Amino acid sequence: MKPVLLVVDVQKGFDDPSWGQRNNPDAELRMLELLKAWRQRDYPIIHVQHVSQDQSSKLHPSNPGFALKKGFEPLEEEYFIRKKVNSCFIGTELDSYLKNNGYQTLVVVGLTSNHCISTTVRMAGNLGYRTYVCSDATAAYEATSYDGLHLSAEEVHRHALSALNQEFAEVVTSEDLLAFIQENMIRN
Repeated sequence: MKPVLLVVDVQKGFDDPSWGQRNNPDAELRMLELLKAWRQRDYPIIHVQHVSQDQSSKLHPSNPGFALKKGFEPLEEEYFIRKKVNSCFIGTELDSYLKNNGYQTLVVVGLTSNHCISTTVRMAGNLGYRTYVCSDATAAYEATSYDGLHLSAEEVHRHALSALNQEFAEVVTSEDLLAFIQENMIRN
């Protein structure tokens, strides 16, 4: 069965400096490489756009940051959903779409590792999907912990993915995924 590439919240609002320092500056390049490989192989792709309900949010529809970044616009035949909360499964048709089409494997990329990626991957695992998270095609921002400690973007990212790995998903790299795609292209 073909794996689904789930591209989550790759929106212009995440370029705003107010988020602070970010890790994986090449994450979007890795995402675009994966999109290209999926399209060449005619594997299914699902795009997700966050619709913030907070008018001051960079991801609110009234703000320019709501738009998808250049190169991440879905093609006509690619499934597109909008969500209002962190999980791509809540308030959307994602689960029924996947089940109705017999899709059982998800490869998740996008923004941000510790928010919508983590929440979506946890639900995917709980719903029984075989799920992979691409470590270099996701990213996080620096944060302050509950007890006031500064956490670098890389620490936030690493912790988010570590909490998912082998519990809700398998964490892989874009190189792993591209090798898998190439191997399957040669075999088929």
